[in-house]
Amino acid sequence: MTDMNHHGPLRMTFFGDSICVGQGVSIYNGWVTRVAGRLERIAEDRNREIVVTNASVNGNTTRQALERMPYDVQSHGVDVLIVQFGMNDCNYWQTDRGLPRVSPAGFAANLAEIIDRGRAFGANWIFLHNNHPTTRDRELFPGAPKTYEESNREYNAIVRRVAAEAADDVVFIDIEASFKDIAGDDRERLASLLLADGLHLSRKGHDVYFDVIADKIERCAIKTLDAAV
Repeated sequence: MTDMNHHGPLRMTFFGDSICVGQGVSIYNGWVTRVAGRLERIAEDRNREIVVTNASVNGNTTRQALERMPYDVQSHGVDVLIVQFGMNDCNYWQTDRGLPRVSPAGFAANLAEIIDRGRAFGANWIFLHNNHPTTRDRELFPGAPKTYEESNREYNAIVRRVAAEAADDVVFIDIEASFKDIAGDDRERLASLLLADGLHLSRKGHDVYFDVIADKIERCAIKTLDAAV
C-alpha cells in the first residue's frame, strides 16, 4: 500500500458566512459538514488525504473576509476554495443611514480580490455561489426604500456577473436558481427551507444545498486527486 501522504493532502477550504457555518441547525446536518464527509470517503477510497477546512464566520461581509483571509486561507495554502458571501454585504443597518454594509461596487471588487488571492496562494479551482431567496420581502429596511430580499437579489446578480467575467477556474453555482426551481413562487414552500427568521437555512434548506453542491465538489476532488497520480 502506498503512503497516503506521498502526494501531499488535497486542501479544500470553505470560505463564507453563517450559511456555510450552519447557524441554527445541528453541526451534523449542515451542508458543509456533510460535503466534508463525502470528501473523506473519497480520500479513503483512494488512500489519499483531503484536508477540509471551514473558515467561515457568522455575520461576515466580504470586507471582513478579506481582512482575515491572510491567516484563514493564505497561511494554510489551498487547492480548492469554495466561496459564498453576500447575505451580510447586502444588509442595511439602521446606523448605516440608508447605505448597505458593503456597496454593490465594493462587493464586486471584494469578490474579485478573494478570487485573485485564492489563486495566488494555490487554488486551482474556485467555487463561487450566490445565495438563496428569503422570505424577508415585505418589510422595508430602516432608511432604505427596499426590502432585504430586493437587496439580496441585487447582490446575487453581482455574484453572477463576477463569475461570468472570471476565468475558467471559477465554477459558478446558482443557488438562487436552484431554490426557485424547487419553491417557485410558493412562499410556504420557501419558508420550509428556512428557519423562522426567514433567512438562515432549515435542515431541509441544507438538504437542498447539499444536493446542488456536493456532486460538483466531489467531481472536482476526484479529478484533482487522479491528476496527481
